[in-house]
Amino acid sequence: MRVVPVAGLPLVGAVLVGLVVAVSVDKMWALDFFHVVGGGLWTGIDLFLGFVIGPVLGRMSVPARAEFSRRFMPKMLLIMPTLVIVTLCAGWQLARHVGYLSASNPHHPWVVASFVVVGVMAVVALGLLEPANVAVLFELRKPRPNGEVIGKLMKRFVYTAGVTGAMQVATLVIMTKLASS
Repeated sequence: MRVVPVAGLPLVGAVLVGLVVAVSVDKMWALDFFHVVGGGLWTGIDLFLGFVIGPVLGRMSVPARAEFSRRFMPKMLLIMPTLVIVTLCAGWQLARHVGYLSASNPHHPWVVASFVVVGVMAVVALGLLEPANVAVLFELRKPRPNGEVIGKLMKRFVYTAGVTGAMQVATLVIMTKLASS
């Protein structure tokens, strides 16, 4: 079993190249596309993991959790960091493009609130979720994986995804406020 699904790397590369092009051309449509699609997927996945997969996984046997993790976690290792990078980079560029970074802009407090919420989510995603993901994958590579270790790590992964899912609701409030103003 591979820790990183190599077959997915070209897709991740293509998305990141697309993001670089969008930032380079500095067009609102391209930046909106990456921000909305990346943010929508990040939000949807967090909410689905935290409120649907989490409770289901919590009721599964340890061997079933291990099998689920073996198939699910490698994909998440590529998907989530890519979505975080795309969403944050395109969002920053949009805020810069429309002048929201200026302290005199009336939307600036909402943008700062967004930066705080999304910054915390990014730290949680990249500092807690991904390390738990990698630890599960390495445990699963062992000849005799420890189900208890996998269970604890998956619990951390799912609960943390639930917390970020709840924070995503705050992001939705902020983003819809900005989009409707």
